[in-house]
Amino acid sequence: MKRIFIVHGWGGYPGEGWFPWLKKELETRGFVVSIPQLPDAENPRIEGWVAKLAETVNVPDENTYFVGHSIGCPTIAHYLQSLPAGVMVGGAVFVAGFFKQLTNLEEDIETQETAKLWLEAPLDLGKVKSHLLKSVAIFSDNDPYVPLDNQDDFRALGAEIIVEHQQDHFSGSSGTTELPVVLESVLKMAD
Repeated sequence: MKRIFIVHGWGGYPGEGWFPWLKKELETRGFVVSIPQLPDAENPRIEGWVAKLAETVNVPDENTYFVGHSIGCPTIAHYLQSLPAGVMVGGAVFVAGFFKQLTNLEEDIETQETAKLWLEAPLDLGKVKSHLLKSVAIFSDNDPYVPLDNQDDFRALGAEIIVEHQQDHFSGSSGTTELPVVLESVLKMAD
């Protein structure tokens, strides 16, 4: 049984944007799909988000896959980093992901502090990679928050890099309700 966990971003929720479409497309192909609502989405904290993801996944294995959007990507990476040596998951698709660099964030103190917590949190990309059989990182060439410079960190994971054109932040608020490149990436990875 192939399981997929879709991890929403900052301020996100399971019914946002392209998540329901992807869930339906994957379920019709026999995948078991979960989109957990992560705690306090407007004020994301690594410990709480990783704990909720770990609780939802329960026992990961090579038939376990992840799709992350925005801050959902470092959530997945921190979760993978926490796994015991030798535990492998089938793969991850990172959409508009980042580990160290964000741009154009709101100037309020709370937003800046939240971003800083995520951007400065220790992350061992070698350890993350040691748990991933495959990975793909998808970026947009006009993403206002996630600059293309973030590709290098995903290359360190061995991820296939895909750059889409004029897709903004791939978010529901910018009108993205379907994202075929993610579906194709998951199917190729899980084949």
